[in-house]
Formats: sequence, C-alpha cells, structure tokens
Amino acid sequence: MNKTAIIIDTDPGQDDAVAILTALGSSRLEVVGISVVAGNVPLELTAKNVRIICEWAGRPEVPVHAGCERPLLRPLVTAEHVHGKTGLDGVPLHEPAMPLQQEHAVDFIIRTLRERERGTVTLCMLGPLTNLAMAIVRAPDIVGRIREIVLMGGAYFEGGNITPSAEFNIYVDPHAAATVLACGAAAITMLPLDVTHKATASLARIGLLRALPNRAGNLAADIMTTLERFDVQRYGADGAPLHDPTVIAYVLQPELFSGRKVYVAVEQNSELTLGATPVDWWGITGKPANVNYLTTVDSDGFFRLLADNLSTLP
Repeated sequence: MNKTAIIIDTDPGQDDAVAILTALGSSRLEVVGISVVAGNVPLELTAKNVRIICEWAGRPEVPVHAGCERPLLRPLVTAEHVHGKTGLDGVPLHEPAMPLQQEHAVDFIIRTLRERERGTVTLCMLGPLTNLAMAIVRAPDIVGRIREIVLMGGAYFEGGNITPSAEFNIYVDPHAAATVLACGAAAITMLPLDVTHKATASLARIGLLRALPNRAGNLAADIMTTLERFDVQRYGADGAPLHDPTVIAYVLQPELFSGRKVYVAVEQNSELTLGATPVDWWGITGKPANVNYLTTVDSDGFFRLLADNLSTLP
C-alpha cells in the first residue's frame, strides 16, 4: 500500500498532540518530518512538546525542525489560558531525549518539496501559518510541488474563538494566512471552527479512547478531559471541540467531511476584525474559489478513526 507523505506543521497545544499521535499511529501515512512554530505557547515549548509526543508514540526517529518564533509582522499571541503554561497541561511530561534537527523548519519544508516528486507531499498545518508563508515567499517554486495544503484555521458561521470574529491560528499570523490562501496551490482544504465545533469530545467518545489498552489512548483521553474543562465552560456544549485532529482525519478519510469550494480572504488591517476569514459562500464577489471549506463532519466516525489509529501505538 502506498503511503501518503505528509509534513506536519504544529504548535502543541493539547489538540495538536492528539493529531500528531493519530498521524504517527496510521499505517497509511508517512510522516516525513514535523516542523514547529510558535503559537499556543512559545517556540521553545512547542519544539520540546513535539519531541515528547514523538517519544510517547515510540517514534524518536521522526525529524523535528524548529521554525519561526514569531509571526511575520506582529507580536506573538499565545494561548496558555487554554493549554496551560506548558502547552500540554493535564498529562505527565518528561525531558525528551530525541534532538531537534539543525535545519530550520522553513528550509526543511523547501528542501523536502524540492526533493520529493512533484505533487506527492501533503502539508498538514495545525498552527499559525508562519513557517509555510515564509517558505512560499523565499521559494515560490514550491507551490506547484505541493499535493495539498490541509489547515485547521478560520471561522465564519461560528464566529471566532480568540476575538468575536477570528479563530486563533489565523489571528496569530493573519499576514501569513493571507499569503498561504493566495499562493495558488492546486488544493487548499480548510477546517474552520464551523466544522471543528461539531467534532466534540463527549464523555462517551472520550471513553472510547480511554478503553484502549495502551498509553496513547489514555493520554489522548486525559488531554481531551483537560480541554473539556475550558471549552464546555465557554460553549456549554456536550464536550470540547477537537480542532487539530480533524486535519489528519481529513487526509485519512475525507468522506467523513463535507463543504464546498469557495473564495476565502483574510482581514489583515482592521483592529476590530483582524484575522477574520470572510467566506464568499454564495459566490457574491465572483472571485474564483481558492479553498475547499469544510462545514460538516461525521463526529462518531471521526472518533472511531482516532481510536483505530491511536490503538496501534504503545
């Protein structure tokens, strides 16, 4: 079976951890490497957290590359109020033994896309889009070599989660997001809050993971329980939204999701709506669609997929 080659770009973050574990547990994915960006917590912590997660999965050979420590044009905004001071509050952490690679994440992305056969590498973007935007600006030739960009970010029908109009990943670096959405890649799929708010970690779904007879399942369940304390209090929902793992789920099983191809822009200037992602749902502007914008998910199927992949890990 041919595996899908992916690069994961991430800022762990609790839900990032579940996404990375799911990818590393899949026999259908080749994780070429992981690039790290500042976002949920500063770069020093996100780079450490990725290596902890790889070691949880028994995969210390996966190359991890540290990238941009701040957004393109504005100060870094972090989310310790959600993910805790470490970024992975709620689970026991250790000092990772596996090293960071010497190569910068932006250079890693450029080199990999140039070395691999054109159209064979999917970019799984779980955090702010700074690393990818920098790679595109420095090496525009890579855009035509990307199989697909699948990103968790944006919001329209649901409103924002860091401001009334903006989702966190886009808000942290709206200029990077605008660069990526306008890059002209053959396929960009966006998993916004409009779909991730339907992928809720109810007690029954968390129980599905906790019942797995391994450490990874229980770690994922503990992470979701910690997230639930924040998000259920905010949204009053039956469980916390599980954002970033939807990216990996889409790559593995796109039929779990639906949406439509639309034009999406990013607000870069307004103090009131910075980072907002207006969606031309009805084709009013006449501009060509640049995004496959997803809005629905089979939530039970999504959690079964997570459980299946997490079950293969230690």
